[in-house]
Amino acid sequence: MLALAITALLAAVWLSFRGFRSEPAGARRMALLAFRCAAAVLLFILILEPGLELRSESRVRARIALLLDTSRSMKFPASPSGPSRAEELQHWFEAHKPDLAKLAARFQIDVYGFDRELQPLDLSRLGADPQGPATDLLGALGGAALAGTGGRPLAGLILASDGADNAELSEGVSPAAAAELRKLGAPVFALPLGAQALKDLAVEKIAVDDFAFVRNQVTVDVVVTARGFGATDVPVILKREGQVVAQKTVHLDGSHSRYDVKLSFVPDRTGKFAFTASVPVYEGEALTQNNQRSFVLKVIRDRVRVLLVVGRPSWDVRFLRQLLKKDPNVDLISFFILRTPGDDPHSSQEELSLIPFPTQEIFQEQLKTFDLVIFQNFNHRPYHMSQYLDGIAAYVRDGGAFAMIGGDQSFSAGDYAGTPIEEILPVTLLPPGPTAVDETLAQLKLSDAGRRHPVTELAAGAGNETAWTRLPKLPGLNTTGPLKGGAQTLLSSGEGRPVLVVGEAGRGRVLALLTDSSWYWSFVAAGEQQGPRAYETFWHSAIRWLVRDPALTPMRVASERPSFEPAGEPPALDVQVRGSDYGAAAGAQISVVTSSAEDPLPHPAGTAVAGPDGSARVLLPQLPPGAYKATVTARRPDGTPVGEAEDAFVVAPSSREMIEAAPRPDLLQAIAAATKGRLIEPGESLGSLPFRDPERVEVGQRTSKPLWDNWKVLALLCLVVGMEWTLRRRWGYA
Repeated sequence: MLALAITALLAAVWLSFRGFRSEPAGARRMALLAFRCAAAVLLFILILEPGLELRSESRVRARIALLLDTSRSMKFPASPSGPSRAEELQHWFEAHKPDLAKLAARFQIDVYGFDRELQPLDLSRLGADPQGPATDLLGALGGAALAGTGGRPLAGLILASDGADNAELSEGVSPAAAAELRKLGAPVFALPLGAQALKDLAVEKIAVDDFAFVRNQVTVDVVVTARGFGATDVPVILKREGQVVAQKTVHLDGSHSRYDVKLSFVPDRTGKFAFTASVPVYEGEALTQNNQRSFVLKVIRDRVRVLLVVGRPSWDVRFLRQLLKKDPNVDLISFFILRTPGDDPHSSQEELSLIPFPTQEIFQEQLKTFDLVIFQNFNHRPYHMSQYLDGIAAYVRDGGAFAMIGGDQSFSAGDYAGTPIEEILPVTLLPPGPTAVDETLAQLKLSDAGRRHPVTELAAGAGNETAWTRLPKLPGLNTTGPLKGGAQTLLSSGEGRPVLVVGEAGRGRVLALLTDSSWYWSFVAAGEQQGPRAYETFWHSAIRWLVRDPALTPMRVASERPSFEPAGEPPALDVQVRGSDYGAAAGAQISVVTSSAEDPLPHPAGTAVAGPDGSARVLLPQLPPGAYKATVTARRPDGTPVGEAEDAFVVAPSSREMIEAAPRPDLLQAIAAATKGRLIEPGESLGSLPFRDPERVEVGQRTSKPLWDNWKVLALLCLVVGMEWTLRRRWGYA
């Protein structure tokens, strides 16, 4: 609109000029142009509506943000055998009260305490026991810059801290962080606390996967920091629940503070374990709680390693071996015994293609590398194996798995009565004789325990029993004595003779299949249009149960989290109690004991009672930092043992506040440099700091007085226009 108005006024002046362009220049011509221009100017002023604004203004004081570190790292000593950093801050504040009073006359001073968050702080309540969980320097500075009141400009920030940041500035001032610091628009004057070099050796960081595979090498990357140490050798030790599994010596040369150490070991069993990497505590160290760090590692199987020892080829052997070979989750080592040491081949050993059975290598050197050992219709005596049976029994009691499959060379027929193998079997054996094997066809049926047990679960629900009754009858049942305590019969013949018995020996599991005709469930069943599914399902489930697949464990315990805070919520365990028959153990009495690498003796830690579904939650007491193993035992109300389960967890600070707490004056220097500030020297007066003192005016009241809205302006406009029109008529231009 202004542009259109200016164009119209200029056009009016131009037309007036063109009206007497043919006339010679003179006083009349100039007077008319002057009146026309004056009218245009007055009209334009009316369009702009000018006025005066009267304001009441006052000068606003700038503000200073005083930031005091209240994180837990301030409890560490500022110097060897000296006061804490928090106490040093208190002393500094007391000494500079006069300086702060003088600054308060020029500036508004806002005082904040900060750790992970920023909050206003009353200086009278500045304590020597800070409890902040973490340090965030950049967040505190940014929050203080935005927290000003009344729009007051920021003259500067005073930052009193040890610089032990464990947030965005933990690795130093990055380009992105420097840009954020420049946005503060004010200098930062940093007061380093605990700036003296401390003697400290720490396990700063551990890098390891969440899980590992049994019998596969695991590498743990450990970062060790050393401050205040000269040239020396330091051992770095990795322990699993108190047992040393790896160690390495690192040479400290004093030229740098960080050292990378790789520790490798091979886990020999599955489970969840607590590990601790540690370095020694040396005399004069300022901090000792950071000399170790714990973590939880879950060891699983990538493949089940099975040793199958066979007395001679048979249909039963062929079907089981083919099933195990095609299973991608099974690593099978099998031996067919085709000649005994007593055989005379009438040739030299070098000319024979059949090697002797490597009993010593298998049952002494390599036995512990297997998850499961199966004796299938195998008699140990012709191969002089009596000396190795003790080792096999010890392997099972130590957590291994063993299965014996029937036949005319198994159980009593294989001369195992009275041997260490009988001690771990779930059935007692009879002396060998003609009745050791019964070839009568037998129809198998599920026992009460078999209806609940995962080994004999061919189908879900009621269909499981129907699936077993449809399977073919089996010949060749081995004869045994009574069952041992704790053993369970899952399958029996119509006459009640046990066919499939399972049990436990020490920490291991055992299975006795008292027949060499289970292949009928595949071949004969396929001929009856039932397919081999029952055979495959049975053996897959049996192997998973024997090697303690976590999905088939009757009693389970799991910690609520893998790591707990030392001063946070107490550790909690979720327990699911089922008996060996996989029925819910309602009302079971649950007790928990804990042990650690520092204190391997078990200590009672909690009790609970299982609910109707066999579940319970156990709260443990507050525990000091460390790696813990929890052993949960369940008993029925009458005192009968139900089972036992284990889990591992760590009690450690989740943040690095109490672990990586070395003072960092270099970081404070970098922050000050990025904002054009500087470090505060010891004893320096705060009044000498070059604060910004920008002029800032605050408007209180405002009054507007228009200049165009009065009769004088309108009268002047009418007078000018009237004079021009009158002169034009008198001089003959209108």
